[in-house]
Amino acid sequence: MEKEEVISNIQKAYSQLLERDGHLLTADANERSITHKLAEYLQLQFPAWNVDCEYNRNGIDPKKLISFVKNIKSDNTDAVSVYPDIIVHHRRTKNNLLVIEAKKSNFNGEDLDEQKLKAFKKDLGYKYAFKVTFPVKEDLRKIVDIADYVQEMERDDE
Repeated sequence: MEKEEVISNIQKAYSQLLERDGHLLTADANERSITHKLAEYLQLQFPAWNVDCEYNRNGIDPKKLISFVKNIKSDNTDAVSVYPDIIVHHRRTKNNLLVIEAKKSNFNGEDLDEQKLKAFKKDLGYKYAFKVTFPVKEDLRKIVDIADYVQEMERDDE
């Protein structure tokens, strides 16, 4: 699947989320609730694929990133187990099309999504990686172009 089609499908799903479930954004609902609804609309755009939220398997093995290291301990050399917000893939295979990490516009913590997305591409072979921002509360009224809220992440070596 070409990048332009993937981007178009994500934007269509995002539009459906805003149209049908915008109240989740207005109410500043939990990020997992919002990503779940986005995943439902993504499934409609990617009917030949499995769309899952917080799926922690790579084939039958736990999904781990080698090149993403959280600042836990400097001597920790183990891979980090990960639960991506949304993935588009074929279950029980290593056929990984798309990974999405999402944040609400009012998120104030340390944002490691860009690093994680690059690691998903490098370590697990995801073809595409996107960061999606959900505008919540008053930010919802500021939307001009959906493309401003869907950002593709490239690997550092691309």
